Amino acid sequence: MISISRVVSQKRWWIVGLLLLATILNYLDRQSLSILATTIQKAFGMNDYAYGHVVFAFLLAYTAAYALSGPFCDRFSVRASMAFLMIWWSTAELLPAFVHSAVALGVSRLLLGIGEAGVWIVAPKAVGLYFPVEQRGTAIGIYTSGATLGAAIAPPLIALLAIRHGWQSVFVVTGLAGLLWVAPWLVLVRDTPGSPEPKRAVSLASIRSLVKRPNLWLLLLARLITDPVWYFYLFWYPKFLGEARHLSLARIGRTAWVVYLAADIGAITGGWASGWLMRRGIVPLRARRIVMTAAACVFPLSPLVAMVSSASLSSGLAAAIAFAHLSWMITLTAIAVDLFPEKSFGTAFGLISAGSGVGGLLSAEIIPHILQASGYFPLFIVMGMLHPLALFMIWRLREKIPAFSLVVEAI
Repeated sequence: MISISRVVSQKRWWIVGLLLLATILNYLDRQSLSILATTIQKAFGMNDYAYGHVVFAFLLAYTAAYALSGPFCDRFSVRASMAFLMIWWSTAELLPAFVHSAVALGVSRLLLGIGEAGVWIVAPKAVGLYFPVEQRGTAIGIYTSGATLGAAIAPPLIALLAIRHGWQSVFVVTGLAGLLWVAPWLVLVRDTPGSPEPKRAVSLASIRSLVKRPNLWLLLLARLITDPVWYFYLFWYPKFLGEARHLSLARIGRTAWVVYLAADIGAITGGWASGWLMRRGIVPLRARRIVMTAAACVFPLSPLVAMVSSASLSSGLAAAIAFAHLSWMITLTAIAVDLFPEKSFGTAFGLISAGSGVGGLLSAEIIPHILQASGYFPLFIVMGMLHPLALFMIWRLREKIPAFSLVVEAI
């Protein structure tokens, strides 16, 4: 077990507070482009295919970086690796304010993706270093909430900056905010606890054993199929509000945040609900399946997001879907923790998370074609079908789960 005797208790919570701010900035930076998509497309003369390529560049880098960040963060200290990653992605966030072509914009977002994935490796490692076991779940819950909190505050904040100071100011302010974050991090995270003994690398035989397990492929496919729904609401829903609902940038800012706030609440509720069922005697796997089934039942409402005449009602339906998706995703992650032993969980969950990245990459290329051919309505139909389809895979999981659960974060 990692010693934390050299860390003052109060300092731990300041550290997790900085990690919370880091995850908020993480999602502010990735949302900056989608909120301003229509404005930037006009500035650079980009069509929807070009915008889709820019989103694809980010997701490609993010997917690859997720797999590679672990060895990097193990090689260097929490203090150094987090500072480096924040400087990297904040500098990348600054670049769109100074580029003049769609290609350069795509390169800047690719660089952003390379840096942003690492925070989700460093943060849990920091919690393991600085927090005793009984406090780690609380600490993880605090910083993880920054993801959807950042997505919730992004629309009004970005719209306000763009309207008052021009769209370039958004990238300057958010990029500089990340660079300024580094200073308190380096000051606060100074007395790093002693590092644990290095772990033996996962062998090829262990990896082969994992990939032979049907449960891994069922969970991987479930994420591949369903995570594009979240990417759709991150990268395309603000465009839908502007193009199909004809909302101004200011109105988008006042409307879209509700969707991401609902996602934040869904993440907390999903984790709580399966635990509540377990306390009433339902075995863990069945409890988690019940929560995911309830979440999947919300998604057939998706076409109504495009059909109803009221923009407010449309956003309310979108918020219900975002709530359901985060409940689904957190519960799926809990199943993965239950199914795979600690010694191989990182490798297993890395492979499962790769399904999310591949799904995002495919959706980034497919969505513009559907949009150009048929508009937004078919996309909302598709988004309503994916979770019920993936639910079949969740009910195919057969391995017994011990009667306890662990808490981990998932992005």
